[in-house]
Amino acid sequence: MAQERYTVEVLKAVFPLLDDGRDLASCMSVSRLWRDIAMDDYFWKCVCAKRWPSVCKRPPPALSFRRLYRTFSKSPPAEPLPPPQLSLQDLEFYIDIWSDLGLLFSDAVSGSDLRNGIKNPPREAPSPHRIHLDKPDYKMVLQVEPRIAIPLGHGPAVSVLVARRDTNKMARILDREAVDYVDRNVCKAMAYEYLKFSPAHPFTSRIRAWVSLLFSSVNDDDYADVFGIEIDFCDAASSEREVLLLLDMLDWK
Repeated sequence: MAQERYTVEVLKAVFPLLDDGRDLASCMSVSRLWRDIAMDDYFWKCVCAKRWPSVCKRPPPALSFRRLYRTFSKSPPAEPLPPPQLSLQDLEFYIDIWSDLGLLFSDAVSGSDLRNGIKNPPREAPSPHRIHLDKPDYKMVLQVEPRIAIPLGHGPAVSVLVARRDTNKMARILDREAVDYVDRNVCKAMAYEYLKFSPAHPFTSRIRAWVSLLFSSVNDDDYADVFGIEIDFCDAASSEREVLLLLDMLDWK
């Protein structure tokens, strides 16, 4: 009994010195005696005082310090995304490309066609495009056939609207945004616009929609030979489910 009393006094002196609640929790698994001592909320108050000093000045009601630590000391696991309320089959994308010289490209494309992507890129497509298109990750790409010549020096711009068949409404993705970023090393010209969301989602903002023109070469007159158009929302969505959930939050009219 004397030995046990000595052990108890030592533990009561040591437990308040622990910096991490995980150490205190580990002590609870040593023996029944250690567990019974470590259950004392005073020791958990000492741990919480080192992590959140303010909670010890006015303890939260009806919440033990042990429970407080267990609840808030680690990030909760990511919740699975809910199923989207629309599908790519419900969507139709209206893509227009302009320049100072006039309309260069105009097409209405189903969401399913964008998901199918480019199965056979042109033989002269640069290796960065081939590697990107061959990756199994999700992407929305339209193969442009016949290919179009985009004059990079004449202010090309892109518009993209999207319609959904389930509600017969439309939303804007890009509105004649300038293709003002051209990377000739990877043969890509890009435009973007920040998405406009429904008032039902007031705290969702600063998410961009990107449209990339994939080209194989640029001739001496600065015309890009475009064989593909890619739409992505890489700021926030990288899978089909994420893209559909994002599109569902747009300001549909």
